[in-house]
Amino acid sequence: MEEAQAIKILTDLLAIDSANDHESLIADYVTALFSGYPVEIHRLSYSSGRDNLVVTIGDHGPLLGFSGHEDVVAAGNLTNWHTDPFKPVLKDGKIFGRGASDMKSGLAAMIVAMLDLLDSEKELPGRIRLLASVGEETGEYGAAQLTKEGYASDLDGLVIGEPSNFDVRVTHKGIIDYYVYSKGICVHSSTPEKGQNAIMPLIEFAQAAQQLMDSHQKKDPVLGSFTHVVSQIQGGSQINSVPDSAWLSGNIRTTPIYPNEQIYTELEQIVTDLNKNGAQLKIRYSFPEVPLPDQSQTKLAKMAQKVVEQEIGRPSEFVAGTAATDASEYIQAGGFPIIILGPGAGTTDHEPNEYIEVNAYLDGCRLYQELARQFWNSLD
Repeated sequence: MEEAQAIKILTDLLAIDSANDHESLIADYVTALFSGYPVEIHRLSYSSGRDNLVVTIGDHGPLLGFSGHEDVVAAGNLTNWHTDPFKPVLKDGKIFGRGASDMKSGLAAMIVAMLDLLDSEKELPGRIRLLASVGEETGEYGAAQLTKEGYASDLDGLVIGEPSNFDVRVTHKGIIDYYVYSKGICVHSSTPEKGQNAIMPLIEFAQAAQQLMDSHQKKDPVLGSFTHVVSQIQGGSQINSVPDSAWLSGNIRTTPIYPNEQIYTELEQIVTDLNKNGAQLKIRYSFPEVPLPDQSQTKLAKMAQKVVEQEIGRPSEFVAGTAATDASEYIQAGGFPIIILGPGAGTTDHEPNEYIEVNAYLDGCRLYQELARQFWNSLD
């Protein structure tokens, strides 16, 4: 494919405002790119206007997954952008736009690699399945849906195109977002003994949770420390009333040493103990994700490292990530290897004036194609 055409695919994707919604527009565009080719296409609706897309090329041989999310984070305060975030601009060897790094450049490069393989007019010795998911930025629920429906169950390996600067991310932390709700009895603040202050049990919960989470001092040799932050607290209606409702939220980044299931049990025990003493607390979790186990010893990870060095001409390191990805969902589909490898540098993700280096994007288009070929040959 001509470089100009490959760049147009990326800029077309960037021009679609899929900030936390409207991923069906991405699915429409990608579907059109593959029209006329002998491919298998499935669309799975998560909700109105939010479609996951699955595109499979090849009809036999090893099956390599390519994963990319269709959504991007909100652009934020537009005055902080030098250009319109959804009108991509090519300047000084960079393409600017929301999602340029995270991760429409990875998604576009995977699409270009698949189209180039189809255009090669050579029989494909294996298959590629593109898993384009919704809602990664707010909970990985598109990947969860695709996993539940079996689209990852027969993969032999999976490459996720999140920004990694062409290092191979082989593990990352899990995540637990939790909310604790407290119920009380509202009375006049001059007679608080007649009511029940909903805020006070939350303060007790926050102190107990922080103390317990701080006690988890063992460090994962790759991922480092387990972390916990009480990030929000809110309650009450006005200053002279005892609040009858309140809530708080917290964010936890887990490691294999302190797995998610252990943390659920610990948090819920705090809630149980406080409720025995008269509190009225309930806890819920918002799209928790498990850690990605270390993939550094897998054939796929080692192969990707060599392909980067071969195609780009620089060393590629095995690295760890602190943020969760769709890998946390796909790892539950089976024992196949999963790596994160993308052209984005990751330095402007979620920031104003997000960009991707043009040369890095074009390198990604070529690299994914070569990685697929070597993966197929290794399992043939």
